[in-house]
Amino acid sequence: MSQQNYIPDDAPFTVEQRQWLNNLVSNFINDLTSGRGLDGQSAGPAVPVTILVGSQTGNSEALGKKLSKAMAKMNFNPELNDLGSYEMEKLPSEQNVLIITSTYGDGEPPDNAADFHEWILSDAAPSLEGVNFSVLALGDTEYPDFCKCGIEFDTRFEQLGATRIFPRVDCDVDFDEPYEEWKKGVLDALGASAAPAATASEDFSEDGYSKKNPFPAPILKNVNLNADGSPRETHHIEFSLEGSGLEYEVGDALGVYPQNDEAMVDEILSNMNFKPTEEVPLPGGGEGTLREALIYSYDIRNLNKTFIQNWQQRSGSPFLRSLVEGDDKAAFDDFCWGRELIDLITDHPADFEDAEEFVGSLKKLQPRLYSISSSPKAHPNEVHLTVGIVRYHSKHRDRAGVCSSFLSDRSEGVNPGVFLHSNNAFRLPENGDTPVIMVGPGTGIAPFRAFLEERKATEAKGGNWLFFGNPHEAEDFLYKEELDQMASDGVLTKLSTAFSRDQKEKIYVQNRMIEAGAELWKWLNEDKAAFYVCGDASRMAKDVDAALHTIAQEHGGLSEDEAAAFIKTLKKEKRYCRDVY
Repeated sequence: MSQQNYIPDDAPFTVEQRQWLNNLVSNFINDLTSGRGLDGQSAGPAVPVTILVGSQTGNSEALGKKLSKAMAKMNFNPELNDLGSYEMEKLPSEQNVLIITSTYGDGEPPDNAADFHEWILSDAAPSLEGVNFSVLALGDTEYPDFCKCGIEFDTRFEQLGATRIFPRVDCDVDFDEPYEEWKKGVLDALGASAAPAATASEDFSEDGYSKKNPFPAPILKNVNLNADGSPRETHHIEFSLEGSGLEYEVGDALGVYPQNDEAMVDEILSNMNFKPTEEVPLPGGGEGTLREALIYSYDIRNLNKTFIQNWQQRSGSPFLRSLVEGDDKAAFDDFCWGRELIDLITDHPADFEDAEEFVGSLKKLQPRLYSISSSPKAHPNEVHLTVGIVRYHSKHRDRAGVCSSFLSDRSEGVNPGVFLHSNNAFRLPENGDTPVIMVGPGTGIAPFRAFLEERKATEAKGGNWLFFGNPHEAEDFLYKEELDQMASDGVLTKLSTAFSRDQKEKIYVQNRMIEAGAELWKWLNEDKAAFYVCGDASRMAKDVDAALHTIAQEHGGLSEDEAAAFIKTLKKEKRYCRDVY
């Protein structure tokens, strides 16, 4: 049945606005005639829902807030909880539990979900008979243990007797559509007979620049921080935010939309029977030429098991067939490492009916998140990044990171699309008298440059201790002049460096921590300092964590279990924060 038009065609609105207003009035009238209130809610009592969030970089937290806000406008009573502060003894008495959690590193739970994860998987976990639940898992298919934390929560809740009201949804890095699918399924399962009429703020407000509407940011400065002769490249890049309306806090990240190398795209097209000017669908809707789509919209670099399986179905390659039929994870990982789409096209060609089917096999080109290395108080209307440029040689080709090489090699004259990503889990102490200890080797120094600028601008009285490491002092001491000046100004209280290759024995930041263990323990235990780590999750962050446990035992006189309890307390008090990747 067609919708009745309540808004005249000559009213001063666009077609889309008239359609939305007609829908608004229609929902309003339906609510009145169906016995629901004017806000679309039923006359019955609100349904209690507990939303539990495990978040490392802020994505799960943002979705949790979004879901809670949406449910509050319906016949629900949502309670949003950070898993790190949730009172676990309440779980068996909950009626409806919705878990939104990410996974990071080698299949690990987010820091704020670690205790809950350990408890729920242990023998101490209670029966959850009578509890309804559903899980939204965030992950990245580039990592082997995709969505592992969410999968473990989902499996364990069922084992403990809880009732799954909607199947778990596993999200890749592009999580907006899967989230909406999961939300709809959950709301339907919980008896959301009708959502309230949409409000103007949800549908027609101009929220400004965002992930879906990135700001074209002019690049003000782009310099290599490494000295001549270093095999490494680390670029300091300054963007203008003038006129964007975008605001950020230190600890946040900047999302950057990259572009694929045009030469690589042209080589792909030269090896396929498609015209570069053919029109193809774009991931976000609409159409564009095949060449432009491959430059701006589709991922032509990353391979994974699922992609290889799909490609093999269109390829006559005996090797790919044996790889797929063998279903050996290690073999898949070995094949995918150092290879890209061009390698499949040239070495294992596949037949596609047309260009549309070809791009349909590709994933959307995703933005990259970088820790912000500036304080807005020190650099108004600017945002700075510290970007390690990835370059390597593999399978007879020179390769480079998609976004890092775009920023270093191909961004001149281009205003890259950027957006801000909030990370409330990585914030300076509210009390400026609190000392801070920062461990950030390599590009991990980025947020700590921002922290130090912020502490200077706010005249924070607490001490600032930075641990920084890289291979060689002469070539790789990032921001040396700035750090020396901060030390001279009294902003940087203590600087501990670890240049691993400047002596026979390799020395890393965790070694410097152990050497300064007595003083570090005093800062943590007596002075109540906050401890921060930024950088590599797979090795560095684990080694730093182990060093912290060792220091608590050696200089705090704690047993192994007591040291572990002390570290857990630091995390619960938000005095141990990690921005790791």
